[in-house]
Amino acid sequence: MRKVPVLTTGLVLAVLNLASAYDDGDFQVWNTDVEEFKVDENSKIALEEEFRWGDNANEFYYHHYDAGFFYNAREYLNLGGGYRHIYELKKGKFKLESEPYLTATLSGGLKGLKFDDRSRLEYRHFEYQADSWRYRNKITMKLPWKFTGMSIQPYLSDETFFGFGGTNQFNQNRLSCGLAMNLTKDIKGEVYYMLQSAKSSAGWVDTNVLGTKLKIVF
Repeated sequence: MRKVPVLTTGLVLAVLNLASAYDDGDFQVWNTDVEEFKVDENSKIALEEEFRWGDNANEFYYHHYDAGFFYNAREYLNLGGGYRHIYELKKGKFKLESEPYLTATLSGGLKGLKFDDRSRLEYRHFEYQADSWRYRNKITMKLPWKFTGMSIQPYLSDETFFGFGGTNQFNQNRLSCGLAMNLTKDIKGEVYYMLQSAKSSAGWVDTNVLGTKLKIVF
């Protein structure tokens, strides 16, 4: 008879876990706002804020603040580091993740195409689970075409996520296509579609994201 409460508790927890996750194929809206401050010819400070809505864009579930410093060590190499403060909805409550990080980005070009290859190492400190590390690699390709006076330029990107420190695994991929543009001399914008595939206890789950990004350069 003692097994009955244990089984019941397990079923309740399973239902709660499923209820806190969004369905496979969910539609989401993400918005990112960035302010960049030029320190000198080779360095800058970037402040970022991002908001996300899930469950077919009906539920606000994610918010982060980010502050970073970035330096052009070479024409083809940018180094940086910063801190991200994340609030994410977990089982009806917003929970905190603190995330210092380091980045290194290699840049190059070929026949009009421009490439960026960014590596990012994050230490993830949680209030509600064990800390862990994560490595992210993002490759971006800007196509050699610009349209209208706003210099609208299409791009493609793919970012992979690898977690370690407890569980070593490839656990997420983000494939994106979008349009970058110059709204004014100092204001830049992006509109993109992203297919995010994330590994969960139930298997791989896909998310369709419509994203916007606004950047002001000082």
